Amino acid sequence: MYEERPSRLTGAVVWQRTPERLEDLRGVRPVLPDGCMDLLFSEGRLLVAGPDTRPYVPAGPPRAWAGIRFYPGTAPALLGVPAHELRDARVELTDLWPAARVRRLRHRIEVAPDPVTALEDIALGRAAQAAPPDPLLRRLVECLDAGRPVAATAGELGIGARQLHRRCLTAFGYGPKTLARVLRLQRAVALARSGVPYAETAARAGYADQPHLARDVRQLAGMPLGELLGG
Repeated sequence: MYEERPSRLTGAVVWQRTPERLEDLRGVRPVLPDGCMDLLFSEGRLLVAGPDTRPYVPAGPPRAWAGIRFYPGTAPALLGVPAHELRDARVELTDLWPAARVRRLRHRIEVAPDPVTALEDIALGRAAQAAPPDPLLRRLVECLDAGRPVAATAGELGIGARQLHRRCLTAFGYGPKTLARVLRLQRAVALARSGVPYAETAARAGYADQPHLARDVRQLAGMPLGELLGG
């Protein structure tokens, strides 16, 4: 079973997943690219999920997870590492932070009544020490998520294409065109799941046509849209 709620950290979401018998039978569903990064806790391990450009399927049997998902572009400042170094990866937090610090944090979560709240408190503490999120990058996400073209958005923000690409690599793990594709995928999946016909989904999400939608879903989700929605 999966549950989530808005975090006390602005823009973030805290979540937890617990295995169920039906989930065990069906297998684990892929995690789709969404422009975000997560801090994760499971079975005594603290990990970071980097920004994805392809579907991610957890290995091994289903297990309990707790996590906090950061708004696109905000995690690198909290973690102290550029997003592109973690692209399409799940890494131990000890690879990024001193082992002694991670052991203290892990113990703090293990003894807490609620691991999700403990993770959230850790993220809030890091945010209090880090520089505030770049408002330009947040505006970039808002514009691209609304379906605005990358070039028009860059012009509106008053930033050159090369500088925008460099800042996107650091903040999101990939360039603005990939970010736009990922956000468009999320829009399309949300529309299709709500019952909007595929052709209308393609038009409303910003695809050229329904075949364009189908190709992009296969590339980013690893399966046809119908199979994805069937899960």
